[in-house]
Amino acid sequence: MTDQPEVVDNPDAERFEIHADGELAGFAEYKLRPSSIAFVHTEIDAAFGGRGMGGQLVRAALDSARERGLAVLPYCPFVRRWISTHADYLDLVPADKRAKFELEQSTSE
Repeated sequence: MTDQPEVVDNPDAERFEIHADGELAGFAEYKLRPSSIAFVHTEIDAAFGGRGMGGQLVRAALDSARERGLAVLPYCPFVRRWISTHADYLDLVPADKRAKFELEQSTSE
């Protein structure tokens, strides 16, 4: 039987972690500022690849940023790509920073 993956914030390590089957399956490193969170690196262990855990990890991390009212700076290519395919999260990236991250949305603004 496989446990449902769980995402937790580990502020001491400055990363969100996803745990599955009792093991650390991956993480999304961040740098926290008073009004923003910059995601700098995301990694999923190869043993857990292909199970959608990267997306689950990023979604939970972005949901946490939204709940805390933080602007998101997606320096990590994986986080940036995930946001680009999930338009309902684009609003987390400040409008004046979207071009820098190649996250322009042509239909609004």
